[in-house]
Amino acid sequence: MTETPRIEDIVEFAENPEPRCPCVLLLDTSGSMQGPPIDALNEGLITFKNDLVKDPLASRRVEVAIITFDNIVSVAQDFITADKFEPPILTAQGQTFMGTAINMALDMVKSRKAHYRANGIAYYRPWIFMITDGEPQGEPTDLIEQAARRIAEDEASKRVAFFAVGVEEANMEKLQTISTRTPVKLIGLNFTDMFLWLSRSTQAVSHSKLDDQVALPPPGWASV
Repeated sequence: MTETPRIEDIVEFAENPEPRCPCVLLLDTSGSMQGPPIDALNEGLITFKNDLVKDPLASRRVEVAIITFDNIVSVAQDFITADKFEPPILTAQGQTFMGTAINMALDMVKSRKAHYRANGIAYYRPWIFMITDGEPQGEPTDLIEQAARRIAEDEASKRVAFFAVGVEEANMEKLQTISTRTPVKLIGLNFTDMFLWLSRSTQAVSHSKLDDQVALPPPGWASV
C-alpha cells in the first residue's frame, strides 16, 4: 500500500529536500533512573543537540525522534531535523516496558521511511539507540520476544541498525538476547561523551554517500 503524502511532509520536504538520516533515541525513564542518572541523561541530550547543530549539513539531514519508556511508552519527540530539535526534560518513574517501546520504535521507523518514499526523499539506514539501566519489567514476555525477533530480521535485511547501551545496574545478559549487536556498558554516568559520540557518528553518516559503509569512532565512553 502506497503512503499518501501528508501536507506537513510536502511543505517540510520542499523546504529541505536533503536525504534524511533518522535516529530514534529509545530512553528508559523507569523509577531506577531517578536522581543523578536522569539528570545526566537530560544534560546529555542538550550536548547531543548542541553538537549536531554545529554541522550545517548534519543539522538538516539527521532526524531525531525520542521514545521514553516506563509504565507508559510515549513519543516525547516525533521525527524532526536536528536544527529544529529541542531536547525535552525527562523525569523517571514506574517499571520498564521495554518490549512495547522497541516495537513502537520499529513501527515508527517503518512509517517514517514510507513518508520519505511518498515524498521522493532519499534516506540512510535508520538507527535506534536504546539506553536502559534495567531489563524488561511489568509487561508480557512475548512482547520482548517479538521485539528481539523483529530486531534480528531488520538488522539482517539492513532495514535498521539497533544499538543497546546499559547504564549502571542494567542486565547486560538480557540485553544480549534482545540486540543483534553486542550491547555496551556505559562507564559511570558518562552520557555527555556518549551523546558526543552519537552526534559525531550521525554526522559522519550524514556526510557519506547513501550506500557507504561508515567506520564509526570507537566508543571510549563504554565497555563491552
